[in-house]
Amino acid sequence: MSSRRSPGRAISWIGAALCAWLLLLGPPSAAGEPRIVVLGDSLTAGFGLPREDAFPAGLEAALRAEGHAWQVIDAGVSGDTSAGGLARLDWVLADSPEIVIVELGANDGLRGLPTDQMEANLDAILVGIGESSATTLLAGMRAPANFGADYAAAFRAVYERLAARHRVALYPFFLEGVALKPALNQPDGIHPNAAGVAEIVRRILPHVVALTARHKGGQGEGK
Repeated sequence: MSSRRSPGRAISWIGAALCAWLLLLGPPSAAGEPRIVVLGDSLTAGFGLPREDAFPAGLEAALRAEGHAWQVIDAGVSGDTSAGGLARLDWVLADSPEIVIVELGANDGLRGLPTDQMEANLDAILVGIGESSATTLLAGMRAPANFGADYAAAFRAVYERLAARHRVALYPFFLEGVALKPALNQPDGIHPNAAGVAEIVRRILPHVVALTARHKGGQGEGK
């Protein structure tokens, strides 16, 4: 009897997994709406926050408020390093997004991983995006001070080199204006709260709008 039920159980498991995946992607875009995918870690996934307060939802709302009808897809995974982001790249590009925001490296820095390893991973990510039709916004990070000034400088230089090498837009520090400000962070002092996410969105929005202006598929683009 158990052997006759196993196919049904397998189908149910596959169906549940598919539903979870679709929920992660969010609702389907309206016809003709271009997409931005945010490839990141807990900072973009909205760790500790309701989904509507996470960065992707906030960025999409801010774009729409300015007349730019773009769907922003959350491809952030808490705890992900640059290696994890690289492993997920094919999935991120499968839906042919027009723009990919790359926000990775925070967990590499927290773990003190070699900066050359992080650079190789991010380089491969940018190569992959460059081979697609997508435009990239690379969001930089900063290393914790406890690993020393030399590590911090090498960490920061990775993003600058990669942006120049691949000729992609660089937003130098994703947490600009939010890092180390208790009022804008959760009790762990690392992850932004809802107000912190709103500040990140406010600061990065002009850079994203500048990229959307290159694409004519979105409503209100190129203004």
